[in-house]
Amino acid sequence: MRATALMAVNVFRESVRDKVLYNLVLFAVLLIAASYLIGQLTAGQDIKIIKDLGLAATSVFGLFIAVFIGIGLVSKEVERRSIYGLLAKPIQRHQIVLGKYVGLVGTLAVNLAIMAAALYFVLGYMRWLVSPGALQALDAPLLDPALLKAIALIFVELSMVTALALFFSTFSTPILSATLTFGLFVAGHFSADLRNFDQVVDSPIAVQFARGLYWVLPNLAPFDVKAQVVHGQHVSAGYMALTIAYGVVYITALLVAAMLVFSRRDFK
Repeated sequence: MRATALMAVNVFRESVRDKVLYNLVLFAVLLIAASYLIGQLTAGQDIKIIKDLGLAATSVFGLFIAVFIGIGLVSKEVERRSIYGLLAKPIQRHQIVLGKYVGLVGTLAVNLAIMAAALYFVLGYMRWLVSPGALQALDAPLLDPALLKAIALIFVELSMVTALALFFSTFSTPILSATLTFGLFVAGHFSADLRNFDQVVDSPIAVQFARGLYWVLPNLAPFDVKAQVVHGQHVSAGYMALTIAYGVVYITALLVAAMLVFSRRDFK
């Protein structure tokens, strides 16, 4: 475990030094702040617009961080030839994969925390501008703690995307890894349509194939509760627990697969 922890710390430090990471976080924070100005253009809906844009910015730029850093975790080591130095040390290959994943997830958590703090800062500033009567008319509290539920599910979703990026990076090029990861991210938000594919086509083979894809592809739609939170709809603890448990199981399966592929890869 010590080797895994050291690998995770090293990945975290390397990711923090990445200028692309700073640019993405800065741009996301500025977008969250700019949502305040956009919200002023729509009377009576400004708070909802700020929350919606803030959560959307957190999700989108978190996705970029997860993909563009995740796909380079293994490929950079190979390109720099530093993978041979790692393999020569008393560290198992599965520890390298797990350490890199933990380090990147830690980086992701820190950046999501920064973006969440920026969103609450903007909402806190709005609290000084909105009249007490307008506050009482809102569907949800201005500084709604339920926003943290949406951010928590965004974090688990992006952790799944990170595991996907890491898995593909163990055997493919960065460009192909990014393409596959983005493709599965988009497909994951529409995978529920595969379950009802029999209502679209009459071919039994196509229906069975679609249902097989439904069980294999990541189902990311349940992680998107932004609309519910913004409109003050309750997201139960049971729903949160079940959705997070699904994410943990899928991440575990991806990490095991990545470890198996990486352990059998020949770097000669």
